[in-house]
Amino acid sequence: MRFELFLAARYLRAKRRQAVVGVVTTISVAGVAAGVAALVIALAITNGMKSDLEDRLVDTTAHVQLMSTANEGIRNWQPLLEKLRHVPHVVAASPGLYEQVLVARGPRDGGALVEGILPNDEKKVSGMLAGSTPGALDALQPQPTAAGAPCSTLPPIVLGKDLAETVGATVGDSVMLISPQGEMTPMGVIPKYVRFRLAGIFHSGFYQYDAQMGFVRLADAQCLFDEPDLLSVISFRIDNLDHAPEVGRAIEQAAGHGYMSTNWMEQNRELFRALKLEQVVSFIVIALIVMVAALNILIALTMMVMEKTRDIAVMMSFGVDPGQVRRIFLLQGLLISVIGTGIGLVLGYAASWAGGHYHFIHLSAEVYSIDTLPFAPRLIDGVLVAAVSIGVSLLATLYPSYSASKILPAEALRYE
Repeated sequence: MRFELFLAARYLRAKRRQAVVGVVTTISVAGVAAGVAALVIALAITNGMKSDLEDRLVDTTAHVQLMSTANEGIRNWQPLLEKLRHVPHVVAASPGLYEQVLVARGPRDGGALVEGILPNDEKKVSGMLAGSTPGALDALQPQPTAAGAPCSTLPPIVLGKDLAETVGATVGDSVMLISPQGEMTPMGVIPKYVRFRLAGIFHSGFYQYDAQMGFVRLADAQCLFDEPDLLSVISFRIDNLDHAPEVGRAIEQAAGHGYMSTNWMEQNRELFRALKLEQVVSFIVIALIVMVAALNILIALTMMVMEKTRDIAVMMSFGVDPGQVRRIFLLQGLLISVIGTGIGLVLGYAASWAGGHYHFIHLSAEVYSIDTLPFAPRLIDGVLVAAVSIGVSLLATLYPSYSASKILPAEALRYE
């Protein structure tokens, strides 16, 4: 062991003439450990939130969507759909027609975005209906109808769990859909009223979808909105999520002029930006704990220099140069930081593992869209936290180590 490191370790273990120095040193180690553990846990939570939301969004929504730039919908969509299925990296495609409506049952009502779908295609693109009640997808299967035939009588609809609770409907009940796309009369446009049978309820895990979405058969949606043979959007699932923008541009080129695409990254950009900002703010705020611990290290080393003034003078009179004295106290601060950082990393990763494994922290799904607090600790976060902790602590050792190296042996030993 080097001379400086040997003395630094010995000074930490030695009994104090002043007990307060040992107490402040212990508090310094505990402060560094608490700050590091809090940082690791905070970063694990924000990473878990991001990963969990991203996984759920990817599973429940389409990766890429194509729509008309003129907001007139997509007509003659069958040949276009078959053509776009063969675009490279496209795994599945599904047509959809959606409109904002009012869902009512008796005196209770709620706004909803109702989408007309082909269930066999939709389940290949989106997992939104994967958690629906038994028989819901079968009820939405298209029925053979003659061209120009009137709308179905009491057609089926599948509503989100929270939306169904809002209107007070259960499976088998009838609900009224009120569409603003009504008929033109001398009195103006009169909303269209169509009664549907609640064939199923889905639960996606996202409150925004469960409280505001419903699904009907594509033909029933076209009839409800008076838009025969029209689509609002064509949804796609691709083989690589990270290439969604590039695949979207390829789909636009294949579709031709008059179409634009969007993807899951663009649709949720603000959400992930907010999570990233939350992660940065959490890091900065909790890092203040490490800074407080660094001040404790500064105080502890300053008091130790004052306590060891005579020892330093004796060593320097024996030929120890000021640089060696400076390194002794730098290494002592480094030891305090490393010990505290090591304890904090162990505590932080242990707490993050326990939280992710046992899910003992529950959340309100209406507020956070998820029901338990997720933890996703990463190795790179531990390395970053350790580097910041040790770096800040070393900065706190500069002044006391410099002061120790400037002690004059003659002045220190004059009255000994």
